[in-house]
Amino acid sequence: MRLPPLIPGTLLRRHRRFLADVRLDDGREVTAWCANPGRMTSCMAPGWRVWLSEAPPGRKLGFTWELSEAPDGTRILVNTTRPNAIVAEALAAGRVPALSGYDTLEREVRTGDSRMDIALSGHPDDRRRCFVEVKSVTLSLGDGRAAFPDAVTTRGRKHLLALARLADEGHRAVLFFLVGRTDAGSVQPADDVDPAYGHTLREVAARGVELHAWRCAIDLSAIQVEAELPVLL
Repeated sequence: MRLPPLIPGTLLRRHRRFLADVRLDDGREVTAWCANPGRMTSCMAPGWRVWLSEAPPGRKLGFTWELSEAPDGTRILVNTTRPNAIVAEALAAGRVPALSGYDTLEREVRTGDSRMDIALSGHPDDRRRCFVEVKSVTLSLGDGRAAFPDAVTTRGRKHLLALARLADEGHRAVLFFLVGRTDAGSVQPADDVDPAYGHTLREVAARGVELHAWRCAIDLSAIQVEAELPVLL
């Protein structure tokens, strides 16, 4: 996925959850929109390098926080409005072998009382619809271990149970972890953060929900899936 032109700066602070104060390289201090609702643990600290995009005309805040860079050079995708589009683009291009071969891709598809991020259909060898729920992974546990979630997520557990129901009905049901950290080598449930989510994840995996994880390649002009990672339960 191509990124809009990015503006470099230094993070001063995140506050009120959805706001971040940044000193741009040209010396201006601005307040940017932070689309990430989580704790953003291991994604930021005052003094870290960050990149912003300019907001559309008419929005109150003129900038959106897109990327962070840790002192060791790890880049992190913090804009949680991007992952669904990144995954959809990768699937449409056939870059995820386990989910390739479908001729139709739909976004934001309602199934019962839930809405799945992506639905695939039209595979020549598999007539089942394939429903995909995307989760953005940014939490690091160290030693290359990425984890989800970074905050308690009742909504995330609801999505897992909806996937399990779809699997029970005979569909393919996929939880897709898009890992927006360039230092990640694996993904696992963050049991210390939300033990109920980890329990439910293991439960639905045993019921037939497929777990896939891919790390992003992140540069200042584009983001795309780069490498498949193991999911450790």
